[in-house]
Amino acid sequence: MKIQDSVVFVTGGSRGLGKALVDEVLARGAAKVYATARDPKTITNPNVVPLQLEVSDPASVAAATAQAPDVNLLINNAGVTLGADYLNGDLAEIRREIEINFYGPLQVTRALAPRLIANGGHLLNIHSALSWYAAFGAYGASKAALWAMTNGLRQDLHPHGVGVTGLHVGWIDTDMATQWAAPDAPRSAPADVARQAIDGVEAGLHEVLADDWSRTVKSALAADITTLYPQLAENA
Repeated sequence: MKIQDSVVFVTGGSRGLGKALVDEVLARGAAKVYATARDPKTITNPNVVPLQLEVSDPASVAAATAQAPDVNLLINNAGVTLGADYLNGDLAEIRREIEINFYGPLQVTRALAPRLIANGGHLLNIHSALSWYAAFGAYGASKAALWAMTNGLRQDLHPHGVGVTGLHVGWIDTDMATQWAAPDAPRSAPADVARQAIDGVEAGLHEVLADDWSRTVKSALAADITTLYPQLAENA
């Protein structure tokens, strides 16, 4: 699909990659952009329609999506990283990561799917290289689940003429990387990742691998598991 004259709904659109995605679709001529945040006052771009949205709250999802009847591109970007590990992490935090990173995009997609179908639209889900690489506990699991969901939605929506793109990327130079990444970890610029993602949407790609880390991890999936986790071989 072409972004020119499209109507775009971006979850988590106030900062980081979400803000870069908003800026990118506006630069390509989107007719209208709905940008969501838990606190819509944090959305300061005067060229967007700010909406309050908590993706884990069904009532909030219903209220926000009801205000966007004309959407033809949905970008599921909102997410959370809590770093809860499986053996000792707080189960409530593990559930929260799954609730926000998996059920959140599912609820928003279910609410807007009829409009995407009616308006000849497209879906972009923001995954992670951690969809394929186990790290950060339940965060990786939530992104793996989102990747599986995206692949299922692609099959469900294809007969209706709706394309589905998944974006995979490692560290982006955002608040999340500041909190969790090693100081010397390579980081991609949000604007560059957003450009690649929207290029993928316009090209109708099923998948966008936005950095070397994502490409490396995916290429290793068919190899022995110790290719990704050499410490397992060392401890065998």
